[in-house]
Amino acid sequence: MPNRLKRESSPYLQQHADNPVDWWPWSDEALAFARQHDRPIFLSIGYAACHWCHVMAHESFENPSTAELLNRDFVPIKVDREERPDLDAVYMQAVVAMTGQGGWPLSAFLTPAGEPFFAGTYFPPERRHQLPAFREVLQAISEAWRSDRSRLQATAVRVLDHLTHASTPESGHTEIEPGLLKQATRRLFDSYDWTHGGWGGAPKFPQASTIELLLALHLRLGDRLPLDMAVDCLQRMARGGIYDQLGGGFHRYSVDAAWQVPLREDALRQCAAGSDLPARLASHAGR
Repeated sequence: MPNRLKRESSPYLQQHADNPVDWWPWSDEALAFARQHDRPIFLSIGYAACHWCHVMAHESFENPSTAELLNRDFVPIKVDREERPDLDAVYMQAVVAMTGQGGWPLSAFLTPAGEPFFAGTYFPPERRHQLPAFREVLQAISEAWRSDRSRLQATAVRVLDHLTHASTPESGHTEIEPGLLKQATRRLFDSYDWTHGGWGGAPKFPQASTIELLLALHLRLGDRLPLDMAVDCLQRMARGGIYDQLGGGFHRYSVDAAWQVPLREDALRQCAAGSDLPARLASHAGR
């Protein structure tokens, strides 16, 4: 039987309308229901072209036993980040603050007031890639909500305090020491993949802000090294399969570390249509 998302206009939310999870859209009614029944909120934010959103939906949100846990102990809320970038921005800051990195699907656990106390991105159905199983996460948080709620609420207070201070601009202007800028260059150099270009392994993401920083460091310091890293990365991306030869621009990320195999949107459309997920895609842990 379709859930509440059947009435939503978002194509992404419509893709989850037949899940056994009793999803709510983000609304005052959902928050009021959480307060009335004294349940934590499970917030899932994604978008229609997000591969790992579809993987987690297939593995967990379409699973009746996982849905039973969510429906019994939580108020599950699904959000389309393309419709609500404001919510996505706030809760992504919380994910980064708690885990050191972000990505989609965004998976956050909130108090009934909407305060985040635990968050992550993709959780697999069984333990793998140093990630806990999603059902284990649900069971642990459900138990902590019943027996150790004060600790969860204290975490929420610390996260909110961190986000408040992080979003408050500092007064005055502080000059960055050249030594710190050179140290930043050295750290980027040490972590750079000189074999394939870029930073990190598979899946490999274009890091536009890092490249912009390198260009700024080159202009500020007059050092050739930051420019060489930026140009090398861009050239290798442009020569790889991640570059769209027909439409221009770059795919969101490469499945491999050499920029050769982008995650193509035709595969995502198949996932959205309800086809079985290819095993080769399900073998990669994404952000």
